[in-house]
Amino acid sequence: MRAVERVAPATVSITSTQRRSRGANPFFRGDPFFDDFWERFFGADPRAAQSLGSGVIVDDRGHVLTNAHVVERAAETRVSLADGREFSGEIVGADPNNDLAILRIQADEPLPVAPLGDSDGALIGETVIAIGNPFGLSHTVTTGVLSAVQRSVESRQRTYHGFLQTDASINPGNSGGPLVNVDGQVIGINTAILGGDAEGIGFAIPSNRAKRIMSALIDHGEIAPTWLGLVLQELTPDLRRSLGARARAGALVSRVLDESPALRAGLARGDIVVELDGTPVRSRSGYFQLLSSLTDGGRTEIEIEREGERRALQVTAQAFPDSRADELAKILLGISVSHPKTVLLPRQRAVGLTIAAVVPNGTAEQKGIRTGDVLLQLDGQRTEDRQAYRAAVRRARSRPAISAWVARGSRVGRIILELP
Repeated sequence: MRAVERVAPATVSITSTQRRSRGANPFFRGDPFFDDFWERFFGADPRAAQSLGSGVIVDDRGHVLTNAHVVERAAETRVSLADGREFSGEIVGADPNNDLAILRIQADEPLPVAPLGDSDGALIGETVIAIGNPFGLSHTVTTGVLSAVQRSVESRQRTYHGFLQTDASINPGNSGGPLVNVDGQVIGINTAILGGDAEGIGFAIPSNRAKRIMSALIDHGEIAPTWLGLVLQELTPDLRRSLGARARAGALVSRVLDESPALRAGLARGDIVVELDGTPVRSRSGYFQLLSSLTDGGRTEIEIEREGERRALQVTAQAFPDSRADELAKILLGISVSHPKTVLLPRQRAVGLTIAAVVPNGTAEQKGIRTGDVLLQLDGQRTEDRQAYRAAVRRARSRPAISAWVARGSRVGRIILELP
């Protein structure tokens, strides 16, 4: 088949070597204070483990597109081609939120390159071909049909949205390899995120999304978190009835921030977000999961319901400006912070940020936080400086609740802040 002849030479086998951990702190799981102690005294296990995956060469500079989980925690990667050549792979960048990563290999001779197609043009029912190295069996080809598009898939770690579904066999070893149409164009990157739990069902990340993520990883080595400037709340059945909404699922806009992409696109308070980037929005958290697939400067469509009518608006995603994190913290957490302060705890010294103000009737005040308290951790991360604090606030946007460690004098407590 010509499609296989066109893509198979550019499909590679990836062997990743990882350092094994001796295991997490077994006493207070998720507490960084105790985790640091455990790591300091028990360290990492020097033994190594290996995992196999696949990838596809996407340009003549030697960039290889694969799954993020294929190279996760890899200390070393080896890339093998169908013609027998083998190279050391350098990890350029990885995006776990979309399960994509870029490696780079350097060769003296030309490398085969697979063309990336248009996944938006893929038709349900068309023949597709998965190429990879399942169970270490080099360059295995399986065929099937494209069963569905815009699938949401829940793994043990997170939920992914907008996947292609196929009945072509996709197993752990060909995770990261190409899903190809009959014209020999890569329309997806196979992912075996469900392991052996979904026999006869395979999933692939659409090539159009992969192109966006790939470009950002090559240019910057990471995906900058994006924002549209929306503060959202869950569309509960009671809210849906009171608004007379037709949408059965979505996220309600409670605020549109000034000078934001959403405001420029024409969104307003009271709108119900029902679709983003072609994928249905079923909840507040679902919106933020979809937002993670957008890159800085990327233009996309957001569909809303306003006064019972559906509208499609064009919006340009923007890298989240850290300067807006302080404003967002006041809205979500009900606090503002100032200078770092060292506090003496019973067994150690810790540094956090002083809580300069507490918003009346806000989340923090309801939990008993006071002006002058010291914020030591937010969302499991230490907040020793404003940069770390802003990063934690940025991550908290999608959460229904967030944990905070707060010190008052020599006492410290863990508080759960429920976000509006």
